[in-house]
Amino acid sequence: MRDQLIGKLERLGDRTAVVDDAGSRSYGELLGAVRRAGERLREHGVRPHDAVVLHADFSFGSIAALLALYLNRNVVIPVVTFTEGTRATITESCRPRHLLTVAADGADVTVEAMSAPESAQEPGYGPLVEAGAAGLVLLSSGSTGAPKAILHNLDALVEEKVGPGTRVGAKAPHILMFLLFDHIGGINSLLGVFKVGGTAVVPGRRTPDEICALVERHGIRLLPTSPTFLNLLLIGDYHRKYDLGSLRLISYGTEPMPEELLRRVHEAFPRARLLQTFGTSETGISTTTSESSSSTYFKISDENVQYRIVEGELQLKTRTQFMGYLNYPSDSLTADGWFRTGDLVEQNADGFLKVKGRAKEVINVGGEKVLPLELESILLGSPLIDDCIVYGRPNSITGQSVCVDVKPSGPLTRAEARRHVREFLDGKVEPFKLPAKVNVVEELAVSERFKKRRIQP
Repeated sequence: MRDQLIGKLERLGDRTAVVDDAGSRSYGELLGAVRRAGERLREHGVRPHDAVVLHADFSFGSIAALLALYLNRNVVIPVVTFTEGTRATITESCRPRHLLTVAADGADVTVEAMSAPESAQEPGYGPLVEAGAAGLVLLSSGSTGAPKAILHNLDALVEEKVGPGTRVGAKAPHILMFLLFDHIGGINSLLGVFKVGGTAVVPGRRTPDEICALVERHGIRLLPTSPTFLNLLLIGDYHRKYDLGSLRLISYGTEPMPEELLRRVHEAFPRARLLQTFGTSETGISTTTSESSSSTYFKISDENVQYRIVEGELQLKTRTQFMGYLNYPSDSLTADGWFRTGDLVEQNADGFLKVKGRAKEVINVGGEKVLPLELESILLGSPLIDDCIVYGRPNSITGQSVCVDVKPSGPLTRAEARRHVREFLDGKVEPFKLPAKVNVVEELAVSERFKKRRIQP
């Protein structure tokens, strides 16, 4: 596979591979940068199967470094932003031997030695060594504790997306690197670029202004994003400030899509097909088919993915399934090897699935179950509300109570917001689902991956 990938880069030659703030670079230039990065690895004694932290976001240089590490059969740990939690997890559980940083233009690669503390556990890289394969460690967001270190066979991911049988199109489609470099969706987007011989368009900043400007400038046809980002785009009227008429496909994932928000997006982009994507850091990104651009129902139409629904929870088994956690027991896997996604779904008569929410986010009000997504989707239909987030809080009488943070579209006091929310929901949901507490906020907390930071009880 490594020879095939190099051969593909050579054949693409003068075709544009990467566009970023530094300009445009061809596949030939990318291959040259990959070889220079490989030489730097050898100079610093980076051996096959050494774990290497690649501290970078998408850039020409980081893409070249990632490919060089893959070719050298290293275990790659991409990190965009170091936090206390990610640093501790990497040090204790991944035992990296090197820290690699790159100049954005790819002209220089810096390699530093790292040493793990004596207390650090030995990571489970043995199967990768036996298979002669490169590895990839992805860190979960860690919103409820230390992030999980998720180990993948990088060879399997590359072969799945860029292996034999993939065809290069006559034209080089521009694909926006919206998702982060250390996110399974970002890695999937990059491999998708190589699959079709496309051009990776790298944003300097992931703001609605920057993203929309890139779509207009490069005539981008595919925008992979999240519901939260799409809502920010609509709230700020960026779809009217920029010419986004080139968009033909908007794929959304990383979190459930409220039906009311999907209606707004469909209305704002009538010429674009809207596609619900689905994937996890543990199982990879699955090929999906939406029932329609106005529907939150989708099918997993991937021959390499099996799924089943057990007690309302979606479970997956894929060819690109992770090898295990380096710092947690793999209790998310069933005895027969299915991954419990934690997503609650329903299936309609035609076999399409709909994500209703996360099992861990269900609010238990005196034994009655409340799904935050249901209330959020309804509240987004209010002309007084730009965005909202629903969550549960402990309650001494009912166990939990329903709370909601509201970002109003105009001036609104807390008392006015409470009255409006309850009146707007009245008759649309059962009484036990009505929020006991309503907060007015200027902005909702959003992660760097453009997911709402849902408050945990």
